[in-house]
Amino acid sequence: MRAGVCVILAMGALATMPWAAADCNPPMRPPANQRKFASQAVDSIIASYQPKFKDAQLGQIFANALPNTLDTTVFEHTTSGELAPDTFIITGDITAMWLRDSANQVAPYMRFVSQDSGLFSLISGLVRRQARQVLVDPYANAHQLEGSPPSPHTDDSTSTPAFAGTRVGAMGPTIFERKFEIDTLANFLHLSASFFAAAGKDQPTFGAPVNAAGQTWADAAELVIDTLRTQQASSEEEGGNPPYLFQRTTSQPTDSLQFGRGAPAARTGMIKTGFRPSDDAHTLPFNIPGNAYVVVALREAAAVLSALGRADSAASALALADEVNAGILAFGVVNHPGANGTVLAYEVDGYGNSYFMDDANLPSLLGIPVYGWTNTTDPLYMRTRALLLSKANPYYFSGSVGQGTGGPHDGLDRIWPMSMVARASTALSDQEVLSVLEQLKGSTACTGLMHESINKNSAGSYTRPWFAWANSFFGGLILDLAETRPHLIFA
Repeated sequence: MRAGVCVILAMGALATMPWAAADCNPPMRPPANQRKFASQAVDSIIASYQPKFKDAQLGQIFANALPNTLDTTVFEHTTSGELAPDTFIITGDITAMWLRDSANQVAPYMRFVSQDSGLFSLISGLVRRQARQVLVDPYANAHQLEGSPPSPHTDDSTSTPAFAGTRVGAMGPTIFERKFEIDTLANFLHLSASFFAAAGKDQPTFGAPVNAAGQTWADAAELVIDTLRTQQASSEEEGGNPPYLFQRTTSQPTDSLQFGRGAPAARTGMIKTGFRPSDDAHTLPFNIPGNAYVVVALREAAAVLSALGRADSAASALALADEVNAGILAFGVVNHPGANGTVLAYEVDGYGNSYFMDDANLPSLLGIPVYGWTNTTDPLYMRTRALLLSKANPYYFSGSVGQGTGGPHDGLDRIWPMSMVARASTALSDQEVLSVLEQLKGSTACTGLMHESINKNSAGSYTRPWFAWANSFFGGLILDLAETRPHLIFA
């Protein structure tokens, strides 16, 4: 998913293999003694569901994908010590922890924390680790473990204001990458609120110090609110010494911001972002699905803050959510010649300019209902969805393998299975869900796992063989279908 680390594998043999072959999509879990983390609840649900599948291959992909984060990416989990529990989860083939990825990687396990003390400890440690990372730098999107070798991005030119109009470099020893993405902060809040709701407010995750300075989760949440408020400012209001700058020497234009700032922004009530959920630079600074996610996450966080006795902070979070939501409705709802009515733009700048497209990485326009900003029967969303799944979206691709959204990150003709999962998650008809499930099965190229992207005509040409977020998202889809549409997958 990150520029510079995506490698398209030459899978000629697999590319020509018939998808119905008996040896397609084999078991892919490591041996039990090599798994990074074991969950009895997750293993039990796999054992219960897998024999029920109408399609044995789909059942095997589920059995591989759902536990992939636990099996392979729990880089460290400690249960003793002053700051325990503490959990560090890598993305897969990149030995660093993205707040966005790690939050989504554990999302399907949230339903099991009340019955699995190990999962409870694991996710508690992740919430606490993310809070500590936010307190280190709310503008950083990815971190590395203490004592790791220097990040390959150490030379990035990213800075923060200092004394008398000067600036100081902001890359610290535990920061892997410092691309400011508003969904990073939204994911931290959403992960936290989801765990709070699932685990109960009487557990210590939110009250015990998360760092040596004695700061707590609530301090991190308040820093998130302050940072988001700061990024409501227009480019003119920021002046010549903005709170965040980022540039990288690179051959990929989407890996850097023009003049360190990106496109100019007017004040809209929404939050500016430097980069998209794909880690690609914005075209216009207000990302609509990202801001919609911020609205949901702030409202969820307000409930946690209120329960913790931080009434003023809770009120501030709710007020900010209302401002952002009003900005979305005022600036993010646009006319499009291909739609019979208004649709949501992907990005806007507050000056009247908008960009209609979608990027597969969540939060996306297609996946907005997944996070609860709207529902799948909302007419505005339905019009937007129909347009996204058409040639009106420059990153919608259709080929012999399937149909779906990609994005600038991997280029033309590359479909992200993540967008297929989002489509199935928001589909109204059983027929559409079944069609997408068949495409997802074919997207594995007989590897038994989800990938970052595939060529629309050749699943064997894929990026990232070890991409845990996509596996978790697929596993979560199957868990949801087992509850809401079991007749589609179970005999």
